[in-house]
Amino acid sequence: QLQLVESGGGLVQPGGSLRLSCAISGFTTLDSYAIGWFRQVPGKEREGVSCISGSGSRTSYADSVKGRFAISRDNAKNTVYLQMNSLKPEDTAVYYCASNSYYTDYVPGLFAANFGYWGQGTQVTVSS
Repeated sequence: QLQLVESGGGLVQPGGSLRLSCAISGFTTLDSYAIGWFRQVPGKEREGVSCISGSGSRTSYADSVKGRFAISRDNAKNTVYLQMNSLKPEDTAVYYCASNSYYTDYVPGLFAANFGYWGQGTQVTVSS
């Protein structure tokens, strides 16, 4: 059973940076798993933020975070990262990492239905 644990959330001022981590366990070959980051605020649907293929060769981003966020992975450390720069108050949300098995260079669309495994989430608050 694949398990994902997020960390790195917190309170940051507008314009600041945070790096989220997603530690993954329970797999056989991690490069078979695409990893996505999603976020959710109360009363709204979960929003796809970014995704990286199993090999790390391909990535995708929501328009709202392009140029500010960067996703990466270190399969040797079983960890995926989301570097968030130039943070805005509207980035405030609970951030979740999610995964599913796909062809190693495939990036699934940023829809929650494309991911079957989820972490518990980490709160990111952007406020002065």
